[in-house]
Amino acid sequence: MSSGTFSSLADRREAVVRALGAADGGTEKLLGVRGEHLDRALSANVSLDGARSLPAWQRYTGVVWDHLDPASLAKIELRRIVVVSALLGLARGNDPVPDYRLKMGANLAPLGKLSTWWRPDLSDTLNRYASGRTAGQRRVMIDLLPQEHRAAWAPDRRVNGVSVEFVDPTGKPGGHFAKAAKGLLARAILTDGIGVIDEWRDDRFELRVEPIN
Repeated sequence: MSSGTFSSLADRREAVVRALGAADGGTEKLLGVRGEHLDRALSANVSLDGARSLPAWQRYTGVVWDHLDPASLAKIELRRIVVVSALLGLARGNDPVPDYRLKMGANLAPLGKLSTWWRPDLSDTLNRYASGRTAGQRRVMIDLLPQEHRAAWAPDRRVNGVSVEFVDPTGKPGGHFAKAAKGLLARAILTDGIGVIDEWRDDRFELRVEPIN
């Protein structure tokens, strides 16, 4: 598997690949899909070594990615995206990613719950990345992660940024439409800067913004 930006996680990635192979690619319960989707997921999960890769922005799909519209972003904007992944740990927006199916909340023997298993090395790697500089300035991290993926990251004092969450009028995390709003907000941040967070308005949701540290 191509390593991409975060090559320090290579050994952990290989451990996940081996565990998936030993599990014959997984099960319906483990992967959260069934029928033809399960067949495709199993085939991909047992064929990861040497598998064809796509850049992360092309590989990942769903409501958030649809509204982010990464195909229309500049290369420098794509590089600012960091994905938390159950298979790779971390990937930047233009890093190579093979076809796979695996949830960060899954329990994969013998590793256990993947968010817990990934947390030490993923956190150290992402926190070191966060401590770097972009265009001569200290990086600002905008955490838009769902709870399942957020559980894999323990930020430390090196991280400068905010955590953003969309909640509905009852105070519960938003569903489908919140994912769409998240994609639109992420795009606006990438193209127009973090100041758009202060200006963001959506009558359907409250935008909760808290310092990461």
